[in-house]
Amino acid sequence: MQDPITSASVLVEALPYIQRFCGKTFVIKYGGHAMEAADLRESFAQDVVLLKAVGINPVVVHGGGPQINQLIERLGLKSSFVRGMRVTDAPTMEAVEMVLQRLNKEIAALISRHGGRAVGLSGKDGELIVARKLELMVDDQSGAPAKLDIGLVGEVAEVNPQVLRTLDSAGFIPVIAPIGHGRDGLTYNINADVAAGDLAAALGAEKLILLTDVEGVKGKDGKLIPTLTAAEANRLIAAGAISDGMIPKVECCIAALKGGVGKTHVLDGRTRHAILLEIFTESGVGTQVVAGG
Repeated sequence: MQDPITSASVLVEALPYIQRFCGKTFVIKYGGHAMEAADLRESFAQDVVLLKAVGINPVVVHGGGPQINQLIERLGLKSSFVRGMRVTDAPTMEAVEMVLQRLNKEIAALISRHGGRAVGLSGKDGELIVARKLELMVDDQSGAPAKLDIGLVGEVAEVNPQVLRTLDSAGFIPVIAPIGHGRDGLTYNINADVAAGDLAAALGAEKLILLTDVEGVKGKDGKLIPTLTAAEANRLIAAGAISDGMIPKVECCIAALKGGVGKTHVLDGRTRHAILLEIFTESGVGTQVVAGG
């Protein structure tokens, strides 16, 4: 049994952070292994409910990559990715929306079961996220920049956060599926990290927290980088030390910081209560990406 004094010390350590962040908004991107393992799903829901209970306003944006891959495989479709973005044709978009809508309600129900009041939304509700087709530029074989069409993949054109502010003020926890509706009438698949970053900027969030399946951002030597400035992150991307699926995560952290978010975090979602450990302890876990050079 844990020493009661140790338990009290943990609460005392958390107190200044609770006082500092009371009334602030945290946008949390939830995905990866943390959505698959039963114990991690439970601990995530507990973390979110605790944040709300101490006066912080959590907003959850979720992915669903592994679950989407499973359905796509069953349907006989193919998955391919460019710079961490899923190439999305019309049949794939139908599968993506089907999976994300199901997961959205499951996550909202899980949080509610742990004592929170969660409401599931997609970016299409109340024009929360108005999207446009993503124009992705990559280098061709000669090294010259070229436009690559990756289908119904969108980027955020507009965010209308009033619906989220209304839910927050009424004591609800928004849970958002990253699907946007374009002015062209099409539905777009938006990278969940990118959607979370843009929502965090629009809400003036204190923190953007990305849960991943790795410890955090690592350097060329493979070691975890506890704190990373935006300028350092750009240099690591250019050098290839940050690659593949970590690129959109770090880029959305940089964009969120430019948009006014106080601090961003890339955390290992495979660690139980990773959010609480990062927010309410002096040592923290994972990588924090901060403004500066």
